[in-house]
Amino acid sequence: MIFWGAAILLLALTGGPDEDAAPEPTRYAQLTLRQQIIVRIPSGPQAAAALAPPAEWKEGKGVKCIAADMVAGATAPSRDSVDLLLRDRTRIRAKLENSCPALDYYNGFYISPNAEGMICADKQSIRSRMGGECEIDALKTLSPVKG
Repeated sequence: MIFWGAAILLLALTGGPDEDAAPEPTRYAQLTLRQQIIVRIPSGPQAAAALAPPAEWKEGKGVKCIAADMVAGATAPSRDSVDLLLRDRTRIRAKLENSCPALDYYNGFYISPNAEGMICADKQSIRSRMGGECEIDALKTLSPVKG
């Protein structure tokens, strides 16, 4: 909307289009939009205490995809998995195809959802802020172990 206002103001200042001038050829441009979700893994004793209870989780049935906008946070319990904390207070473990040692170097990683805004197993990757990339092999639901 601001751009149209600027264009009208520019035409008013220049006196409008010149009727004797030849019409300009049509120009085309391509714009590519990319969405990215940045998840920072909390660090430090306070963050660990908030995310720790319960200490043990049981992996359940896997899911194919999750909505990217449902991800509220994450923890990295090991180098071959990332636990995604969802807005509805459930947890999903993203099992990685191999060890991702760069995940614990910086406090965060990147996940790029697909065009439908979903994070899917065998299609999306987790990229560390250092540049390493690990494909998500499976997504497993987690439930607390009662002890």
